[in-house]
Amino acid sequence: MDTSLTPEQDGVRRALRDLLESRCGPHELRAALDTPSGHDPALWTALAERLGLPGLALPETYGGVGCSVTELALACEETGRALAPSPLLATTVLAAPLIAALGTPAQREELLPRLASGALTAALAVDGTVLATALALTGGNGGDWAGGGRAGGVQARRTTDGWRLYGQADQVLDGHSAGLLVVAARTGGYTRPRTLLFLVPGDAAGVARARRTTVDATRPQGRVHLRDVDARLLGEEGADVTGALAETGDRAAAVLACEAVGAAGRALERTVEHVGRREQFGRPIGSFQAVKHRLADVYVEVQAARSAAYYAAWAAAQGERAGGLALAQALRAQRTASAEAIQFHGGLGFTWEHEAHLYFKRAAGDELLLGPVHRLRAHAAGTARLFEASGTREVRV
Repeated sequence: MDTSLTPEQDGVRRALRDLLESRCGPHELRAALDTPSGHDPALWTALAERLGLPGLALPETYGGVGCSVTELALACEETGRALAPSPLLATTVLAAPLIAALGTPAQREELLPRLASGALTAALAVDGTVLATALALTGGNGGDWAGGGRAGGVQARRTTDGWRLYGQADQVLDGHSAGLLVVAARTGGYTRPRTLLFLVPGDAAGVARARRTTVDATRPQGRVHLRDVDARLLGEEGADVTGALAETGDRAAAVLACEAVGAAGRALERTVEHVGRREQFGRPIGSFQAVKHRLADVYVEVQAARSAAYYAAWAAAQGERAGGLALAQALRAQRTASAEAIQFHGGLGFTWEHEAHLYFKRAAGDELLLGPVHRLRAHAAGTARLFEASGTREVRV
């Protein structure tokens, strides 16, 4: 593995950082959070038209840039650094890869160019409480997490002219605003239960959506309620849906690990700047040895997480899986860096006017959505069979 960035990768990162610094400052960020969608459409348009970010990891055949997941992960390190509110995670990291992997040629031809251009946004309609399970990050995804029977979620039934969906998915990333919903639904009843993915326009008859209040306002979520909605099956009936979700989950974990590292690194930068200015007893508090030691520990943890995230991004491009463990490391570093930022900023860090609490809420929200860290680690250890030789049956990480 070559850890140095290519000129193209470095160029994408620099261009993205310049754009976000000019278009996603503290005032622009808060203004975007107050909109119904929770996003800034002008920023999304700029990301699409100037950098091609929505289609960065999509094939050129469908209007994408043709880069690998590595470039997308490196780009997301910059969006994480700025806490940029955009449909990038839901559309580009989760929904588009599933359509590319499972969609029929006609579905890919219809949808991927619009997703790559940023003209269409999409959301994976899976209840946020089981998203990590659906993506096989904290355990196997072969159960009834999508619904079925009395388990809630979304159910599908076949009709003479297609499929109908009914049920509800809560805490769906961008579920309240996405133009296209990729809905995971359970079908087959009790005898032959299975999970399939369906395509539903966001404005289809019978779809009711509402934005939810979340811990992390920069990661907007919505409730999606389906009342006997007409839907198209994504791909063919015999497709390996759980396998595609697991593959997408590992790639998404690598991307999100880089994003979390970006947020953790920025929180640490702001904290170092603050302790260099804030004076106590006639000297900057950053000059005290205890402060130096604590921030040095945070720096080491962030750098270790960055190494793990970069490796996972590289491995995903090679067809290997290391995303879950890298995500666990990154989420831990993000939590540590943001918590220390709150502590060293004192009362100022808790106020709405300061951005320190935004990084803290991002860390808490990410772990609620994709963790917790100990389950990510335990599943990664179990998948790698680290404890089989010693006969250990229970994994506690």
